Amino acid sequence: MNIRKKVHWTLPPGTNRYAALDLWVPAAEDEGWSEAEVQYVINEVVEADDDAAGLEVLAWYTAS
Repeated sequence: MNIRKKVHWTLPPGTNRYAALDLWVPAAEDEGWSEAEVQYVINEVVEADDDAAGLEVLAWYTAS
């Protein structure tokens, strides 16, 4: 899946990837992301090697 959309939200400092997903998912849903798009990002974050890599995935899908 090639998702080019970005979510407007703020990652609190010191948050691990799973806590960040708890905040990112509702923000994405509020911005009209489909279930499939959200699930794709969740899978990428969960399958990342560590928190840093998972947070990098979320950073890519975050509007700056």
